[in-house]
Amino acid sequence: RTFHLRAAVNRQGWSTVASMATTPLVAPSAVALRGKGVRVSTARVARSPRTRAVPRASLADEILAPPAVPPPGEYCESYARAVRRPTRTVWIGKVPVGSEHPIALQTMTTSDTRDVQKTVEEVMRVADAGADICRITVQGNKEADACMEIREQLFKRGYDIPLVADIHFAPKIAMRVADAFEKIRINPGNFADGRKKFDVITYEDEDDYRRELEEIEEVFTPLVEKCKKLGRAMRIGTNHGSLSARILSYYGDTPAGMVESAFEFARICRKHDYHNFVFSMKASNPLVMVQAY
Repeated sequence: RTFHLRAAVNRQGWSTVASMATTPLVAPSAVALRGKGVRVSTARVARSPRTRAVPRASLADEILAPPAVPPPGEYCESYARAVRRPTRTVWIGKVPVGSEHPIALQTMTTSDTRDVQKTVEEVMRVADAGADICRITVQGNKEADACMEIREQLFKRGYDIPLVADIHFAPKIAMRVADAFEKIRINPGNFADGRKKFDVITYEDEDDYRRELEEIEEVFTPLVEKCKKLGRAMRIGTNHGSLSARILSYYGDTPAGMVESAFEFARICRKHDYHNFVFSMKASNPLVMVQAY
């Protein structure tokens, strides 16, 4: 396995490292590492017929010899580097996401989506600044109408940055915007269930729960089929603060509930042979978020 190493120092003086499985690793010299703020010792690794001596650095060592699995009691393979897990490649317009592909930079507009000119100008600015993907909130029919014009104007001005529609509560709006945007973001906690009511639901048996899943499939399947037909991507984005009453009643306010909330929709996607989707787990408590992932 090969890695490309980049080291940098942030404002607080912490050394940060990003690596990708793209090009052969060239061990950085002690001088280069010291110049980046990384403490380097003069110790050298033992020689063998297949190894050569390299400078020993606290971060470089971990990159050169990463553990294969998380140590007992730990939640990740390494504190010093990101380990890219093999996944499908998800295409968001022209941008590939996952596995060996570089991490795509996504941002979101702050303008009123109904203000087409302002939104177009904002998307152009973020694209010029290096963003790969831009998300736009789409609350209702007026915003959906504007999305068609936003996409058309951007194309006319030579901007093909993929656009993502942020959808809540409105399956019909998602269906409309899928004609214009390259990706649809749905919240499984409110896509089919509507606004959160904090109701406590008692399920006498699994059949009661399964019937609600059948209703979700009926509402969600048209969007899945349309995204598959048009080559659109989808993000199934769970919010810890907006889990459905069904999930809260059955799983509680837990990371497991967040995961199941997403999987309910993912199973429908896979049932219809649609795989161009990604997950996200959002929580105000980082421990909950990490455990969900």
